Amino acid sequence: MPGYRIRFNSPTVLTFSLIAVAVYFINRIVPNFTLGLFASPPRISWGDPLDYFRLVSHVAGHASWGHLLGNLAYILLLGPLLEEKYGAGTLALMMVVTAVVTGLVNAALFSTGLLGASGIVFMFIILASMADARKGTVPLTFILVALIFIGTELVNALRSDNISQSAHLIGGGLGAAFGSSWTQHRRRS
Repeated sequence: MPGYRIRFNSPTVLTFSLIAVAVYFINRIVPNFTLGLFASPPRISWGDPLDYFRLVSHVAGHASWGHLLGNLAYILLLGPLLEEKYGAGTLALMMVVTAVVTGLVNAALFSTGLLGASGIVFMFIILASMADARKGTVPLTFILVALIFIGTELVNALRSDNISQSAHLIGGGLGAAFGSSWTQHRRRS
């Protein structure tokens, strides 16, 4: 297309997405690459430096192509809008905090590992629903999205499906906390 250039418009979101795709394809060549480096362990060994890395890196590992594409669809849809609103560094920090918190809670409460960016997806969904929060108001979209997603996750928690509903709920809770604290910070500024 004459006159048009491709722009790397959302560095945090695009870099994360490229890393997740690279991890998936490397795992196709090197068996257990994802489980070795990009899955949060069920029990954290505080003496193992790799476990600290895995607390963050687990969000880049995915069990299947469908799992990866499902998460990337939301991340690539919502992420650029959130990155524009909050800034690349702030959004990256939100993603890291979400990864660490979901990894720690999972290790403390469950006997399974954690793999994938679903916690970040739910953080993005709830954070996006709070995008137009104003002083003294709660957006109706936030209430509806929270009810739909939290209700669905609570119902799904009753099934045995190898999906971490806790990561979804924690990610959504962190999205609400980030959105609320950003709104309060903006009011003070």
